[in-house]
Amino acid sequence: MILPLLEAAAGETPLEFPNIITLFAHFSHNEWVKRVLEEGKWQDMVFTWVVVLFLASFFFLASRRRSMLPGKLQNLAEMLVEGLHDFIVGIMGPQGKDYVPFLGSLFIYILAMNLVGLIPGMKSPTANPNTTLSMALVVFLYAQWTGIRHLGIVGYLDHMAGEPRDLIGWCMVPLMFPLHLIGELAKPISLACRLFGNIFGEDILLAVFAGLGIMVLQLMHIPYGGLPLQLPFMFLALLTSVVQALIFTLLSTIYIFLMLPHGTHETSGHGQTHVHPVHD
Repeated sequence: MILPLLEAAAGETPLEFPNIITLFAHFSHNEWVKRVLEEGKWQDMVFTWVVVLFLASFFFLASRRRSMLPGKLQNLAEMLVEGLHDFIVGIMGPQGKDYVPFLGSLFIYILAMNLVGLIPGMKSPTANPNTTLSMALVVFLYAQWTGIRHLGIVGYLDHMAGEPRDLIGWCMVPLMFPLHLIGELAKPISLACRLFGNIFGEDILLAVFAGLGIMVLQLMHIPYGGLPLQLPFMFLALLTSVVQALIFTLLSTIYIFLMLPHGTHETSGHGQTHVHPVHD
């Protein structure tokens, strides 16, 4: 009894957990409401706005009464921001602090969208390729704009051509420019597919084991409930949600960093290589 409900409520993707929208559509007696809700085209948008409103409310409450002796919410928000600041500046150097608002917001936003799917009745918007591709395109455009802003149009084209400085370098431009262009265009596709594939696969895994738990009880002639076989994978999903948000942010940080003016590399007496970026 429960398994058909699970499959019917999930609509076009029966291996996915039903959410509050698909459940409402399943129990609705109005055919128009049922058809609109089961289309599922805008479900991810609804849950995306739920995440946005939650994050906006959290940071509004955390920063509403700032003090030198922070409360629990302010303490949590400051710890999160400081951790992201140290992470990004540790990769990009001092110039990375200018990109902490964008990259830090990206990490928090993706993490929240990954985790919201683990709440019963909710759905991860990052399990939809449209969501991940949209974020990847934003990162791509921001990285290109950063390169043009810091290098100028001529410097940007020089960077894309492989920075030729001698005869061999100029001879390699017809090869290097298309390769560099293809590499840049492949980055958002790689970012989007990696995040979507992992979160979508994680949701399917949880739904499959939940269905197996229900089938086991049905075989024992117990029509209600199910064994929580998906429970161990919930902890794995918590870990992968954090890891995937971190990977997306890390790669975005590197893509932006590669667009900045290259510095000089020096090797210290301790054998460590230091990069000194060129400041505008």
